[in-house]
Amino acid sequence: MQLTRKVRFSAAHRYHRREWSDEQNREVFGPCANPHGHGHDYLLEVTVEGEVDAVTGFSVDLGRLDAVLRDEVIGPFDHQHLNHVVPEFAPGGLIPTSENILLLISHRLTPRLADVTIVRLRLHENPDFYVDYVPGT
Repeated sequence: MQLTRKVRFSAAHRYHRREWSDEQNREVFGPCANPHGHGHDYLLEVTVEGEVDAVTGFSVDLGRLDAVLRDEVIGPFDHQHLNHVVPEFAPGGLIPTSENILLLISHRLTPRLADVTIVRLRLHENPDFYVDYVPGT
């Protein structure tokens, strides 16, 4: 059985490589290289799969899934500037693209949800753009 939970968070970020000039950053990243960053209202979809428990009728403990999403996504990312509060996205680290955000979220969720299979993570950056990540592929 597959189940999808959606959660929302708002965050700012900046695309910038310290080893590049300001001109090269603007050329490659456009307005996303703005020194003050820019923000999005993200929508994360987490699709998990598990067997239906004969006693509870649940395939996944939603309360636990919600707690993990609060701890690993909402708490650390919501209303934050990702370059300043997420160590992986600090200056000189990963560029906080939707792709890299999904990879980081996957690394955070996988050990906490070891008893279910994460089928797909989908991150909507805005209403007409999203990125899918299928762990293990």
